[in-house]
Amino acid sequence: MSQHEKRLIVENGVAARVAAIVEPVVEDLGFRLVRVRVTGQNGCTVQIMAEKPDGTMGVDECEAVSRAVSPVLDLEDPVDRAYYLEISSPGIDRPLVRLSDFDRWAGFEVKVEMAVPVEGRKRFRGMIRGTEGDCAVIDLADGKADEEVTAKLVVADMGEARLVLTDDLIKESLRRGKAALAGTNATDGEADADEPAPTRH
Repeated sequence: MSQHEKRLIVENGVAARVAAIVEPVVEDLGFRLVRVRVTGQNGCTVQIMAEKPDGTMGVDECEAVSRAVSPVLDLEDPVDRAYYLEISSPGIDRPLVRLSDFDRWAGFEVKVEMAVPVEGRKRFRGMIRGTEGDCAVIDLADGKADEEVTAKLVVADMGEARLVLTDDLIKESLRRGKAALAGTNATDGEADADEPAPTRH
């Protein structure tokens, strides 16, 4: 899985400006940017989701990313007001933003909101089968029991795709987190690693 694989589901507006500034910095540290979100929480919060290529992201890594991106954001100043900077892992019910994400999480349920409707439809939910070309292949949950309905959705036309939190997904996320951290000093699995003290800018 390439560290520099392009994200196909991207932000717009202020979040896109922040992403353009921080993505090279995040990649230089050996991480992959997952998503940037700018919300009105605490007045204004800039949330940056990142992960290592193996999908893990611990508290120490979140702090390293925060230390690296803070001065760059201060210099470029893409947000027109004071804000809190929050660095986090993607979490278990994570957004999927790259083609490889759909292959990596094949067999698990996803909710998709299309930016470009497919035959007038914007929302899809079902089991990920993998990818074909530039499409995610999804067995839709709205098919009848005796008929399988499969959709091929162009990933670059999606507005958002997110894993659905299920017991199976939680078990698999913890298993993968432990496998990736085997041999290190870390004792916990792939927990959501929000930075404990966001930085005010």
